[in-house]
Amino acid sequence: MTRLFLVLMICLGGSGLLHTAVQAQSTSAPPAHERVAVPEPSEKALSYHHSGNILWMVSNLWSMVVPLAFLWTGLSGRIRDVAQRIGRRRFFVIGIYVIIFSAIGFVLDLPLSYYAGYVREHAYGLSNQTFGKWFGDAVKGLLVGICFGVAFLWLPFALLRRSPHRWWLYVGLLMVPFLLFVSLISPIWIDPLFNKFGPMKNKTLEANILALADRAGIQGSRVFEVAKSVDTKALNAYVTGFGDTKRIVLWDTIIAALDERELLVVMGHEMGHYVLGHVWRMVAFFSLLIMATLYAIYRTAGWVIGRYRSRFGFEELSDVAALPLILLLFNAYLFLISPVIMGFTRYHEHEADRFGLEITRDNHAAATAFVKLQQENLAVPRPGWLYTMWRASHPPVGDRIDFSNDYRPWERNQPLVYESLFRK
Repeated sequence: MTRLFLVLMICLGGSGLLHTAVQAQSTSAPPAHERVAVPEPSEKALSYHHSGNILWMVSNLWSMVVPLAFLWTGLSGRIRDVAQRIGRRRFFVIGIYVIIFSAIGFVLDLPLSYYAGYVREHAYGLSNQTFGKWFGDAVKGLLVGICFGVAFLWLPFALLRRSPHRWWLYVGLLMVPFLLFVSLISPIWIDPLFNKFGPMKNKTLEANILALADRAGIQGSRVFEVAKSVDTKALNAYVTGFGDTKRIVLWDTIIAALDERELLVVMGHEMGHYVLGHVWRMVAFFSLLIMATLYAIYRTAGWVIGRYRSRFGFEELSDVAALPLILLLFNAYLFLISPVIMGFTRYHEHEADRFGLEITRDNHAAATAFVKLQQENLAVPRPGWLYTMWRASHPPVGDRIDFSNDYRPWERNQPLVYESLFRK
């Protein structure tokens, strides 16, 4: 279920990560039109980029190999049989199946996850995390996934049984309240499981961020500082939640690495996601996308089951043993439509960049922040159209530096796209 979980996190997220270890710079203003150059990628960055492409291909293949193994060996059917002997009632059978299936999948994924999330990040100097913390977070993620699976997975299977020809439509519609529910509880119940959230230590910076939020029309927010330096050298800042759970979050790494002007541009970008309603758009988009993907599964799963039912050990998609088949087909279709997903998220990131520039009008600070992103995140500024189309949820960093340098409508007496949203 890793890929589905990733889709949900893309939907509910909206912030980029900046891996850096640089020190804060002077806050004195540079010349108004000083252009920031796009640095050439280092040899280390090119190596990280190429190994990342290989890892991406292996991860996509692995996401299909694992559920196929559950199906082809008949393991999924045997897990279902065990769950039926223990649980008897359908709700408990599905819950027990989810627990066993998730635990086995976690063990199978562990070597690749360990290499990708721990070994490789340490090898390139991008992580501070101890093995104990990494493994503890991985187990917490597993438990969170199990809790959600046990609590909610019974509903799609109930719809599969009651409405075998329309279940995909109803599940897609239910994704809207489900994603909104997750976005509501995540800041309060899920995020603090992995890191410590506390008040901002720099009260002057906090006041300036709140002033910027007020100008962006975001009122009633609280600012939190996350002790993330125990895990990573990455930078992150975001606006999350809604209603009473709305909050502005900065990792301690970004506070240490960027000067105040750069931080305010980054926060302007993140506030743009909130003000422009990107979370709501993401919820709608991914709900429709999941609905379309489930329809494709509905149209193809019957043929697959009819051909291989004796090997799989089940005859209907409503059988909980069919979960690996659903995941296999979901992963395959999701891979095919990845360019659509990436293009959609890149558009929103570009518009958030525009919002951040318009509300701060600090082109130089935006460009230097992206330069630090490129250099310390070991990024390649012009990765090529194929990489951008299939893998990039954000515009290439070279394009973002160029845009930060060039976008100055206020200097040409041209209207700003989002000026009507700013409070005077």
